[in-house]
Amino acid sequence: MKKVLFLLFLLASFGSHAQSIPAYSAEMLMKRASNDDTIYVINFWATWCAPCVHELPEFNKLYDHFAGKPVKILMVSLDFKEGYPREIEKMAEKKKMREELVWLNETNANIFIPKIEDSWQGSIPATLVLQHGQYFRQFWEGAIKAESVENVVEKQLTYFNR
Repeated sequence: MKKVLFLLFLLASFGSHAQSIPAYSAEMLMKRASNDDTIYVINFWATWCAPCVHELPEFNKLYDHFAGKPVKILMVSLDFKEGYPREIEKMAEKKKMREELVWLNETNANIFIPKIEDSWQGSIPATLVLQHGQYFRQFWEGAIKAESVENVVEKQLTYFNR
């Protein structure tokens, strides 16, 4: 019986988000989002940010809308080190997040923000849409709706596929 419980515990551990929430620096994040053939929608959020949590279902809509298209959604948690990965995992499960999750392990906004987006004033939620190969960038500070991002990404997909 103990062996069965231990095996169930191991299987449950492998199925959790713990293994799938890597810690990234700003440089690693921007490198991750540098495939020229892909449009990246990158959302900066935190579990303690009420507008961020309220906005999470919009990214589930985007995930579904762009399934099978060259669009990747990255959800970048700015949670404090004490909440990583436990709090992020709990929120991901609660909100049924399927998007790729990463944790930004940097704490000095004056250093990491300019590496990501010069116009960013530091508030969250914030969303960056980019495609490196086409030198395309669109940035929003504050909560957004899926339709706003869909419109921008669809136009970029149309332009890119001409």
